[in-house]
Amino acid sequence: MWWFTVLVVVAGIVILVRLYFKIRDLRKLHVDTWDEKRIASLRSKGYAPFNDYPVDFFIALPNEAACDTVRTQLESEGYKVDLKPVTEDPDYHFSLHATKMMRLIVPIMQETTAHLTQVAAQAGGRYDGWAA
Repeated sequence: MWWFTVLVVVAGIVILVRLYFKIRDLRKLHVDTWDEKRIASLRSKGYAPFNDYPVDFFIALPNEAACDTVRTQLESEGYKVDLKPVTEDPDYHFSLHATKMMRLIVPIMQETTAHLTQVAAQAGGRYDGWAA
């Protein structure tokens, strides 16, 4: 009967060791997003994670109607918005620049990126990223 107890203990140890290595391997699979890399770079330059900073967002839009739609939505969300015409791009004739005071925290910036990507796509435009 003692051999059964030893067998159960050994099996438990094997399971725990396999679980440890599986979890370790899964951590290696995580790929940093652009937002994570950008925030890590800013923090290495002295940006504090819990301070508010002016963050600039850029959206390329095809026409004035799209600009008006996106401008109205972003201004209602607290962004300051300005536009400028673009002559170099045959598909997107306007560049919308939106600024908002925000904390540079990865989940917040990822949510903002997803939201602005959706807003741009709904207006027929393209979200071009952010800078702080």
